[in-house]
Amino acid sequence: MDPKSKTGNPLTEFFKIFMDAVRGKQTEFTSGSIRRAIFMLSVPMILEMMMESIFAIVDIAYVSRVSVNAVATIGLTESVITLVYALAIGLSMAATAVVARRIGEKDEKEAARAAVQAIFLGILISVIIGVIGLTYSREILSLMGGSSDLIAEGHGYTKFLIGGNITIVLLFLINAVFRGAGDASVAMWTLILSNGLNIILDPIFIFGLGPIPEFGVTGAAIATNIGRGSAVLFQLYILFKGGSRIRLALSDLVLRVKIMFNLIRVSLGGIAQFLIGTSSWVFLMRLMSEFGSEALAGYTIAIRVMMFTFMPAWGMSNAAATLVGQNLGAEKPDRAEKSVWITGKYNAIFMFLISLVYLLLAKPIIALFSDVVPVIENGALCLQVVATGYLFYAYGMVVTQAFNGAGDTKTPTKINFIAFWLVQLPFAYLVSLYLDWGVLGVYLAILLAEVLLSIMAVIWFRKGYWKQTVV
Repeated sequence: MDPKSKTGNPLTEFFKIFMDAVRGKQTEFTSGSIRRAIFMLSVPMILEMMMESIFAIVDIAYVSRVSVNAVATIGLTESVITLVYALAIGLSMAATAVVARRIGEKDEKEAARAAVQAIFLGILISVIIGVIGLTYSREILSLMGGSSDLIAEGHGYTKFLIGGNITIVLLFLINAVFRGAGDASVAMWTLILSNGLNIILDPIFIFGLGPIPEFGVTGAAIATNIGRGSAVLFQLYILFKGGSRIRLALSDLVLRVKIMFNLIRVSLGGIAQFLIGTSSWVFLMRLMSEFGSEALAGYTIAIRVMMFTFMPAWGMSNAAATLVGQNLGAEKPDRAEKSVWITGKYNAIFMFLISLVYLLLAKPIIALFSDVVPVIENGALCLQVVATGYLFYAYGMVVTQAFNGAGDTKTPTKINFIAFWLVQLPFAYLVSLYLDWGVLGVYLAILLAEVLLSIMAVIWFRKGYWKQTVV
């Protein structure tokens, strides 16, 4: 980092700054060194996202010991739940943007009020989603192309995961509030608690222990609800008892229509943005089901492995979003822009190194999660093809989050529409089925969309219209 060691030991100074970042010592990001600000925000955000990706890896490792159908069930369910979570994700982007802007304006009371209205909306969304999941779990898997034996084995997972989605929605949403406030370390510790519990509970509920029966793949959903529900209670404790720049009181728990409608207005672009992206994800998962459970399982494992690298990269991207929002609130647009380019460079270096690992070690990596040869071959091919676009996507995800951090959620929506709906989906269908390239056609479509999205995002960002966004 930029400060030189006063002790003459750079390693000691780095460790000190690292620990300050983990503890959340710095809360002012609109002045001083940009590189230090990026580091102080990125470290806890990367660790937070790493915990999320470790959970995904451990989860799939346990479930892969149950059956191929169990793995495929997770893939089908998550493709659907990602679609409905687009509502919560869009709201979370709005919460981060509004809270960050108010913090930049030094108006912490309004930031707290915005947080409350975001939580109210999150509860409403998750209850609606939960009723659908509890009622139509079998129909959801059938609609996604699941076989009858897959539905019989996996519908309980779908029922519990979607039915209990309020724990996931609120965990994600409240962490978005913390990130907007610059309290990235608080968000990190809640994820450590959540995923730590989940990793412990997963094998207990999947395979059974003592009085707890063996639930199979359904146990993974039960463990998720318990782990993340505990973390939500911890988040609420911090919000009401202190430990964050956002401090709530019982008097804040009232409906404020003006603030709520402002959040809804800002979130509409984010909702549309992720509905476009996740609906294309659902289409690709449905397309993969045409090639059998083994191809679907390989694809699901590969996506989970890629999440292990995407999550840290998204952590850096979230740091850029917070810096953009707070610096625009402090009327420092040039500092906001410079933060994005520096973060993008760091992300590109990281993603390039990861792409080399995937290109060279794809099969051994997938083999850690399955010993079925067709599953390994399909998963390895997916890793290798998609990883060739990582260098482009490194900048694409940072710039996209910068738009969202500014509250300009409409621009990424347009970019997603072009990259995913107008290019990725037609290309995937035509090449995989019409030209009979099979799963390779799907993987090439993902690569093409990543590269196109990144190029368009950078071009639009350079125009600078995002600096004029009002939230």
